[in-house]
Amino acid sequence: MSRLCSICGKRTQTGRMIKRRGKAKKYGGVGEKITGVTNRRFMPNIQVVKAVIDGKNKRVRVCTKCLKAGKVLKACRMPKAVEAAA
Repeated sequence: MSRLCSICGKRTQTGRMIKRRGKAKKYGGVGEKITGVTNRRFMPNIQVVKAVIDGKNKRVRVCTKCLKAGKVLKACRMPKAVEAAA
């Protein structure tokens, strides 16, 4: 399953973690030295929600930023008795 927002297209990004040792010059040291660089991934906060899309309830993967912004209309549950009457 891909980590992809179906609304804004946000996906996993790559980056690096840099390990340093030593004391910074501004704190009286001789400077920080880089001792290692490793790759890492930045994961978006993707949630699976039931949303109304084209008048039908569907499960979609949406990032929390889109949920908070109100870009997704969440599907509401209706009891079966109310659903039969409607």
